[in-house]
Formats: sequence, C-alpha cells, structure tokens
Amino acid sequence: MARKVLVVDDEKSIVKGLKFSLMQDSMEVDCAYDGEEALDMARQNQYDIILLDVMLPKMNGFEVCQQIRDFSDIPIIMLTAKGDDMDKILGLEYGADDYITKPFNILEVKARIKAILRRNGKRSAETQKPSVIEAGDMKIDVESRRVFIAGKEVNLTAKEFDLLEVLSMNPNKVYGRDKLLNIVWGSDYPGDGRTVDVHVRRLREKVEVNPGEPKYIHTKWGVGYYFAG
Repeated sequence: MARKVLVVDDEKSIVKGLKFSLMQDSMEVDCAYDGEEALDMARQNQYDIILLDVMLPKMNGFEVCQQIRDFSDIPIIMLTAKGDDMDKILGLEYGADDYITKPFNILEVKARIKAILRRNGKRSAETQKPSVIEAGDMKIDVESRRVFIAGKEVNLTAKEFDLLEVLSMNPNKVYGRDKLLNIVWGSDYPGDGRTVDVHVRRLREKVEVNPGEPKYIHTKWGVGYYFAG
C-alpha cells in the first residue's frame, strides 16, 4: 500500500519539487499552502507522515503541529529556513518528530522519511512485549498506545509514548541520553541529548503529579533516566 504524505509549505516551487520526488518513490502526496489548510487536511485524512514548514500564512508550523498533536500521533518533520538551535528545540517542544533545515537536499528528506516510516513499521510488527504495563496509578496500554493516570487518559505524542514505553519495559534500568536517542529516534537522527531532555520534561509534565519530584521517570544524575513505579 502506498504511503500517504502531506507536504505543507507556502513556497509552491518547494512543494512541487517535493511532490514530484516523493511520487517517484510511489508515495501519494497531498499539498497544503497555509497552516489552516494543513490542519483541516490532517483532520480529514489519514497520513503516514507530514512535512511541515515553520513559516506559514494564517497559522505557523509550530501551532499546526501542536494542534495536530491534540488528535493524532502521526510523525511530523518540521522544515525550517532558520538554523538556530532554539527553533529546532521549539519544534520538538510542540511535538515534532524531526526537523530539516532549508535549503535541504531532497535525498536527505527522503532518507529521513523512510527512516521514520521504517522505525514505525518495526514497532508495529513487534509482538513479544506485554500488552499492558501497570505501575502505581499509571496504566500503559501498549497495543493501543494509550496511557492512563488514575483512570484518566493522558495524551502523549508518538515520541513521548515511545520514550515511556522503552523506560517502563525495563523498570529501574538506567538509560543514557545517547542510548535513548538511538533507540527512540534511530542511529541516523542528527539531534543530540537535548532532544531526550526536552521529551522527558514534557513527559513528566503530563504523567507526574509533581514533575519536580517525579514518581515514575527518574534521573540518575550524570548517567541518564530510569522508570520506577
């Protein structure tokens, strides 16, 4: 079955180039040219991945990404013309899975897309793992990728869930930032340990009663993170 991609950018030449190249790889490609149109299309269609420009008319890419995360964990790659690290971290803060800085090489874009889809496919094919993990007030339904705290569902992004799943599958095992980056984002991901720190902070804000004194996701100073319920 062909993969379905949504390309969002207000520069029509970029959209045209991406669409042509992705279609050569037998992907179905929809296009949007502003933030509101992108959000509507994401709500109305089932995509395998979204390429989302940061600077968009009507609603910027960060806002679009944040709103999509309210109803979907579809992988999102942010496209940004700025090389500033804060823009990249901000994209991850809003739930993006990856980022690519313009001007980009189309081969790099395609490689990143394929890497994310491949990792998602591998996770979907995994069968030898518990279907439900329970610790304290937390319940993790691995198959449906849903998390509940004291019976109330908590909405996590795809990467936040992946991170929680890795840690909770091996309670009390300490994972270094680089190890988590490799497991959750893949060895070809260009980011660094700050990416892990950002996602751990966001995850704590969602699942911990007091993020400053976590009950589930703990820090082993100078080493990494571990899960304990």
